[in-house]
Amino acid sequence: MFRILFYEPRIPGNTGNAIRLSAGTGCELHLVEPLGFDMSEAKLRRAGLDYHDLASVTVHPDLGTALATLDAPHVYAFTTGASRSYADVEYVRGDVLMFGPEPTGLPADVLAGSYLTDQVRIPMLEGRRSMNITNAAAVAVYEAWRQHDFAAR
Repeated sequence: MFRILFYEPRIPGNTGNAIRLSAGTGCELHLVEPLGFDMSEAKLRRAGLDYHDLASVTVHPDLGTALATLDAPHVYAFTTGASRSYADVEYVRGDVLMFGPEPTGLPADVLAGSYLTDQVRIPMLEGRRSMNITNAAAVAVYEAWRQHDFAAR
């Protein structure tokens, strides 16, 4: 399946929701430290409900370790500054869909990394800053999964 990577996430409720997304779609969730919360925080547990045992969640000490561990066919950075739409990508199983921390998004040095296949965006109305990180991940995951006819694995 696909891999969701949250780079230095800050809000426990968003990560809890991403755990539910991972459990519901079979995607792996990868979190890159530092995290803006403790994994045992009540807000994270509450947002993830009883899905924690059904989701694959891995915490990595840094981005380099995460990417080396994942050895993905492609790494797509989701950013409002990209010109290519996420819907124009042909996703392959194992691809990494990377999202930046709330509220800043991915930093310039991450966006400049040679490990990136491409930067992509989710279209929004003019003048809007960004989407919620887990909402954006859900849009991306469901497009990638749709392209594979919602196959279980």
